[in-house]
This record gives sequence, structure tokens and C-alpha cells, in this order.
Amino acid sequence: MIRLRAAAVILALSSLAGCASMLSWESNTYVVQPGDTLYKIAWRYSLDYRDLADWNGLGSGNIIHAGQSIRLTPPEGWDRRARTSGQASAGSAGSSGSAARPSKRVTSPPPSAWRWPTEGSLVGRFGNSALGGNGIDIQGRSGQPVLAAAGGEVVYSGSGLIGYGKLIIVKHNQTYLSAYGFNREIRVAEGDRVSAGQTIALMGEGPGRKPALHFEIRRNGKPVDPLRYLPGR
Repeated sequence: MIRLRAAAVILALSSLAGCASMLSWESNTYVVQPGDTLYKIAWRYSLDYRDLADWNGLGSGNIIHAGQSIRLTPPEGWDRRARTSGQASAGSAGSSGSAARPSKRVTSPPPSAWRWPTEGSLVGRFGNSALGGNGIDIQGRSGQPVLAAAGGEVVYSGSGLIGYGKLIIVKHNQTYLSAYGFNREIRVAEGDRVSAGQTIALMGEGPGRKPALHFEIRRNGKPVDPLRYLPGR
């Protein structure tokens, strides 16, 4: 009996050791997986992609690679109001020993004309919708068009965020992003420019296998109520 218990303990320890290589034991870091982008990681943790780039010294390129460790919290002494822009660094390069001047973050206003991303009944409101209540859920017909709520650039297109299904994230400006989840088919790729009202996907199934679109708007990485921006019905 003792030998059996000892063998079980050894087996358990070896299993834990095998898992340890896949985990980051630091709660404030994330190990980049294949297919990850900075926008995707920031969206997952409700962070501003610009902050994430600052904290990790990524500059304006935001290039990351699989296996890279990304910190999810600001370094000690970091102050958003004193962010140093790449342009400030370049402008100061000509002066010997001079530090780049800190520049305040530019906050962009929301797009002037949002539109509803699809037709259908509102079945989930902000705070009481799928995926933690971060957006709204619109029920419709399977395969009906999903439209860009405002013009912008597609910064994520894929199915790597658990719970969202096939997801599209559109960057409208430096402050506002929107997301479209539960799609059956995606019709845009990362880097594409889209205009308001353009078909970017076809509606798929949400919770309960019912046709639906999950729609979110985020300001500086934080979810906001889309009904504050969408026109009245």
C-alpha cells in the first residue's frame, strides 16, 4: 500500500512538472501563443493596446512573436500622462544626451455616425448579455449580413478568443474599437479598411444555438454600453 501511494505521488509530481513548462507562474505576464496579436491580448484582458505596447517597450510597431512574455501590468513608476511618443524620441535624437519630451495621450472622439451592425431583436443588454455583459446581443437569422458599425481598420479576424466564436475587431481611431462575435463566416482580413455599413461577416449562432451577433464597443480598452453610441430605433 505504501509503495502504491509513493508511486501515485511521484506520478502526480511528474505531471505537474510537465505542465509547469506551459504555464507562467507570474500572474502579471502572458506568454504569446501562435496567432496572437497585441489587440487580441489587450481585448482578452480589457486593456488598452497602447498601454500594453508601452509596458513592454514595443514601440509603434506592436510586433510580438510566439513564446514572448508580455507583462499585463504597468512597470513601477509608469505614468500614462507622461507617455513618450516615438516621434518625440526621433525628434530628440539629434540633440546629444537629451531625453525625449513626454507627451500626453491623444484621446480621439467617437466616430460621428455609428450604425447598427445588423438587423434583429435586442436580446442581451450591456451588463446582462453574453460574454460577461461586455456588449449587446442581437438575434436575427443565420447567415444574415453583419455590418461594420463605423469605418476603420480590421485589427483582428479569427477564432482565437474563447467564447466569441469567429470574431472581428475593428479599430476606428486611437481610442475606439468595436467587435463582432458569433459569426458563421468572416469576410474581411486583418489590415483591411472597412467603411460604415460594409458587410464584414455573416451571422452565426450564439448561446443556445440561436442565430445572434455579439457586439461590443471599447473605449481605451474598456467596454462601454453600445446603446450610448448607436442611433435610436
